[in-house]
Amino acid sequence: MSLTPTSSEKRNAIKLIAGGALWTGATGLFGLMAGCTDAKPQFASIDITGADYAKDFALTDHNGQVRSIKDFAGKVVVVFFGFTQCPDVCPTSMAELAEIKKMLGADGERLQGLFVSLDPERDTPEVLKAYMANFDPGFLALRPDLDKLPQVAKDFKIFYKKVAGKTPGSYTLDHSAGSYVFDPQGRVRLYSRYGSGAPALAADVKLLLKGN
Repeated sequence: MSLTPTSSEKRNAIKLIAGGALWTGATGLFGLMAGCTDAKPQFASIDITGADYAKDFALTDHNGQVRSIKDFAGKVVVVFFGFTQCPDVCPTSMAELAEIKKMLGADGERLQGLFVSLDPERDTPEVLKAYMANFDPGFLALRPDLDKLPQVAKDFKIFYKKVAGKTPGSYTLDHSAGSYVFDPQGRVRLYSRYGSGAPALAADVKLLLKGN
């Protein structure tokens, strides 16, 4: 048996080597192109970029000024829905937001906290102003008119339900407990679930401030 390759075998070997070189080159180029592709930012919160809800609002703050998302251009805006007589979820969420502002250092001034009342019957402007003073003087409370509250809640997909108390004025509210996060261009980007913790949301805010 001859160990010397025939002319036909040599031609086949050359074809295989050439084909392999082309394949290696193609996969190498693909890998290079893939490496150049911008990676999608990894948010701790739920990414809802492009959502057709929670887009904007026109609500009066506790100082009597009508506000919309465009008033906070250049800032990351965190919107939380609650009520001042909430025993735990609401104050915890607002206290965490104040903590996040401190964690951001100099960038803390580019974070705007908004508290939207689900209880305009009891949450008067005076009550809301005093409530916000417990957390950060730069945070604002927004108060929908009672008849417009259902539409505002619907626009933001917020659940709320009045739960009767022992007296007519002692009712409480069951409600959604997460926060919506808008980027500096005023686009809703994230939904932060209650209990996620200040460090996780602070990291997300930093990413949005960097333009992600």
